[in-house]
Amino acid sequence: MAHQSDLIATDIQAYLKAQEEKSMLRFITCGSVDDGKSTLIGRLLWDSKLIFEDQLASLEADSKRVGTQGEEIDYALLLDGLQAEREQGITIDVAYRFFSTDKRKFIVADTPGHEQYTRNMVTGASTADVAVILIDARKGVLTQTKRHSYLVSLVGIRKVVVAINKMDLVDYAESVFDTIRDDYEQFAEQLGFEEITFIPISALKGDNIIDPGPHTHWYHGPMLMSYLETVKVDTGATNRPFRMPVQWVNRPNLDFRGFCGTIASGSIAPGDEVVVPSSGQTSRVKSIVTMDGELEEAIAGQAVTLTLEDEIDVSRGDLLSAAGDRPDFADQFEARLVWMHEEPLLPGRSYLLKTGAQTIPVQVSGLKYKVNVNTLEHQAGKTLQLNEIGICNFSLGNPVAFDPYRENRATGNFILIDRMTNATVGAGMIDFALRRATNIHWQAVEVDKKSRSMMKDQKPCVLWFTGLSGAGKSTIANLVEKKMRSLGKHTYLLDGDNVRHGLNRDLGFTDADRVENIRRVGEAAKLFVDAGIIVLVSFISPFRSERDMAREMVEAGEFYEVYVNTPLEVCEQRDPKGLYKKARAGELKNFTGIDSTYEEPESPEIVVNAAEASAEELAEQIVQQVLKEDSSLNFTDGTER
Repeated sequence: MAHQSDLIATDIQAYLKAQEEKSMLRFITCGSVDDGKSTLIGRLLWDSKLIFEDQLASLEADSKRVGTQGEEIDYALLLDGLQAEREQGITIDVAYRFFSTDKRKFIVADTPGHEQYTRNMVTGASTADVAVILIDARKGVLTQTKRHSYLVSLVGIRKVVVAINKMDLVDYAESVFDTIRDDYEQFAEQLGFEEITFIPISALKGDNIIDPGPHTHWYHGPMLMSYLETVKVDTGATNRPFRMPVQWVNRPNLDFRGFCGTIASGSIAPGDEVVVPSSGQTSRVKSIVTMDGELEEAIAGQAVTLTLEDEIDVSRGDLLSAAGDRPDFADQFEARLVWMHEEPLLPGRSYLLKTGAQTIPVQVSGLKYKVNVNTLEHQAGKTLQLNEIGICNFSLGNPVAFDPYRENRATGNFILIDRMTNATVGAGMIDFALRRATNIHWQAVEVDKKSRSMMKDQKPCVLWFTGLSGAGKSTIANLVEKKMRSLGKHTYLLDGDNVRHGLNRDLGFTDADRVENIRRVGEAAKLFVDAGIIVLVSFISPFRSERDMAREMVEAGEFYEVYVNTPLEVCEQRDPKGLYKKARAGELKNFTGIDSTYEEPESPEIVVNAAEASAEELAEQIVQQVLKEDSSLNFTDGTER
């Protein structure tokens, strides 16, 4: 909503131009439950005459029906729009409001205070310039206050207003204000804020919101609205080095090739030199094209099309950058990760990382520690649950250009996407490239997989046996290997139990450990294939995502998923190791098929059922199918067909 102005009726063009020229401030309100965030914003709108008549009528009616202030206006209802919010008197989702005054335009995000809505708050704060942190004058600095302050600093907000609310309930005592200010300043020393402004307010009564309160004569600082109208907005995006993610390559004809995108930071002009970090190629900007014609200069936030003087290779997802100030370019980095999904983070699992216009396969290669958002303590952990925050190492499928988040929020952020469901599961802020990412390189070798395979007169591959415990995987795999050996094949069998005596002896049976178990075995299988070996892998491997990860480690046609589809009841009747009995008795936790999920293969190359045929028959069936489908190499003489 816009501030009421006489120009609306007298000169609408002048009014629109004035609105266009106003600066924009994005800010959030956060604080503990019932600290008055929604009430504060409602009061700002009310006192600024920014409520339409129909909204006023609705607000008065809702205040009487579901309000918390008796016969008085409940300003929080202007923000808490969800039925559940009104019924419980709390904020659940992020509520955005636009308004303007004579001096500035605003977008305010009212964020929830409950810990279980941490992801909502991070979302609301991610684009804000200023945070207004409310503290109940009766309660002082609480655990939630510290949590919200940490999250504010995490997303890069450096200017904070600490609004000490409900001063009317402590008789506007200056001593209360001073105590809270001192406590907060001591705590905030470790958060790196550039500017902290303390304001005593009563959101309900309106003290020090727009006008000075009659009871706080001892306070000589700014009113909340005047602070918001005059605080300097960070214009660093324009002053930072030029960065533009390429969203589209525009080639309408043979005479035009332009690179379209929104400038993330910096400025650009014809003649400026730019670089493509992925290739190191450089060129100069020939022209800046828009729908309204060519520009002499473009700055951060503008959507433009750049043409270059040279025909260099630029694709969607590339980051055009200032040649004299290049971003980092690496396939490993450390980042702070906010986990935003009910299913936990599983290090080693393959996710998709989206940054700018790029989407890249990625693994969390290590969870260094979790941050307790209430105490800021570092805690050990193997996974992240919903709303938890961790410091993680990431390993990408291919290098990506980025800046550290603290230097450039636009090019230092990313989201994680689940590859199976396409759900956004996490949001991250990059700290720095890992040094090992630039210190190691592929060593060229002259003896390759092809020569090793020819020497063994076979085509290497992975036979990945998966199924429930007791399905017959190991028995069948052992027989397959014997048959392969009798045919003169060079093989090796990686069995789940055997590998846990050595390579994976440090892993348990949690979901996170199961993922790491399969990742390591997949890497080992990849090495065997490179050596020209036919490797048989017999693992329960309960998750599709990890079986797909193992498949992607080798080349197309080198992976056979063998699903030993033996029914659970048959496996449980067999129970060769007594594990089902222990699991049913509650003595064995995280047992696949009982209290841990097994995800059946969707399109395996081979399916067998050990309840319908003998292990010998199934092994022969698998050998014949693998040899039949391998039409690229004659196993008897080693010649190509």
